[in-house]
Amino acid sequence: MEHLAGFAPLADRYDGFVLDLWGVIHDGVTAFPHAVDTLGRLRALGKRTLLLSNVPRPNDTVRVMMRRMGIEDGLYTDILTSGEAVRQALIAPPDLWWAELGQRVFHLGPERDRPVMEGLRLTVVATPAEADFVLNTGPDDHRNPSDIAEFEPVLQDCMKARLRMVCANPDLVVIRGGVQVLCAGTLALRYEELGGEVRSLGKPDPAIYQPVLQQLGMPPERVLAVGDSLRTDVAGAAGVDIAACWVLDGIHRATLRLPGGGFDTARAEAEAREAGLHPVATVPHFAW
Repeated sequence: MEHLAGFAPLADRYDGFVLDLWGVIHDGVTAFPHAVDTLGRLRALGKRTLLLSNVPRPNDTVRVMMRRMGIEDGLYTDILTSGEAVRQALIAPPDLWWAELGQRVFHLGPERDRPVMEGLRLTVVATPAEADFVLNTGPDDHRNPSDIAEFEPVLQDCMKARLRMVCANPDLVVIRGGVQVLCAGTLALRYEELGGEVRSLGKPDPAIYQPVLQQLGMPPERVLAVGDSLRTDVAGAAGVDIAACWVLDGIHRATLRLPGGGFDTARAEAEAREAGLHPVATVPHFAW
């Protein structure tokens, strides 16, 4: 595992890049200037970049959000979100589990995630008791997004109604504007502990990478995945034999950052080894 100060050496070794969004390109509120610069440099070199994000919103919605941050469409080749994958599975069920979900849905998540259901033949209901299934896009706007206990009652209500859960974001936590908050993946894990049935779409599921490689149009050995999460970004890439670069200044920063600045690369190696993962390199940030 190499520990690089910047991303430039890796740009010469690969032709395509699968880039995480949250923690790599932006923090959910603000784009990282160094990441926008790196996207521009990769574009200038003729590299293909696909943004692969566990965000529970459709591709177009995320594009609009990024434009507001100053991340223009021309800076990357394509985009695929877990929300888009869920949306497509609801439109054209890939198997019987999805086909039998029903049309009455209870949405567990904030209003800003509603676009994932727009235009679909679904009826959004107010309570789990009225629903056929629950669509989990993460903590809603009515409870503390950092406290899983706040969501216990609604998860219990979903369990009492024996609802199947669709999880539109497998991430456990994310750093939003410098604050760590829960994601839909944490709620889904708790629901499984209660005995609930869950299907998730997104990293690290190998299925999400099939359209990614098709869109990039190149073999896996010419592709590098870049992300800040061992559990989703690095593990997901490993599952489809894609090399990975681990960005340390993301969700693992609390355990890896040194008091005087910089990152503990020895500890990073130990954490990756304990997870059974072998990223080819680490970088402090997605910066050139």
